[in-house]
Amino acid sequence: MRIQSITVGAFQENSYLVVDEVTNRAVLVDPGAEPERIVAMVRDSGATLDQIWLTHGHIDHIGGIVGVRREWPVPIHLHPFDIPLYTRGEMQAAYYGIPFDQPPTPDRELSDDTYVMVGDIPFRVMHTPGHSPGHVVFITQGVVLGGDLLFAGSIGRTDLPLSDPVRMEQSLERICTLDDETVVYPGHGPVTSIVAERMSNPFLTGVARVLKR
Repeated sequence: MRIQSITVGAFQENSYLVVDEVTNRAVLVDPGAEPERIVAMVRDSGATLDQIWLTHGHIDHIGGIVGVRREWPVPIHLHPFDIPLYTRGEMQAAYYGIPFDQPPTPDRELSDDTYVMVGDIPFRVMHTPGHSPGHVVFITQGVVLGGDLLFAGSIGRTDLPLSDPVRMEQSLERICTLDDETVVYPGHGPVTSIVAERMSNPFLTGVARVLKR
């Protein structure tokens, strides 16, 4: 498996290309903005794009979908609880003064403890609400594509519309039960690991029960 990333847009969001190197099939995770750069990343990889997976429906994670789908009309996966955020993307972008193409209705629903595939590689979907109601992460082979749940030294915001601090703490506790060595590819900022965040992230003090396991 190969994971490539590009940081895009006004919010400096990390968009990921995940490639099964055996089958040469790929998915895009959170194509957030600057679709021409994302398209170039896919083309340069030499892989065949099959799907778009979304960790959640905020504008900085969905703004590149339309441009990508002009090149490859692949299905979009999103948890249904984030449809209200997703469908208001154009309105939210106008508030921030950001150019934005409203993406089409998602094709497939994500749900907790189901699996999605990159080629022959299964990823488990974990529903991790808090930052948004339908936030999910994707887990496989010592890797988690974490969206805006957990960052290096921080966590996703819980002061946004439809955010929930209590659910966020529960989701953080859940992700912290993953193996220490699990590498976290976050929606913003540098790559980190579960053990690094359990040991030093000040926002994880609320999950003391897990930290003391």
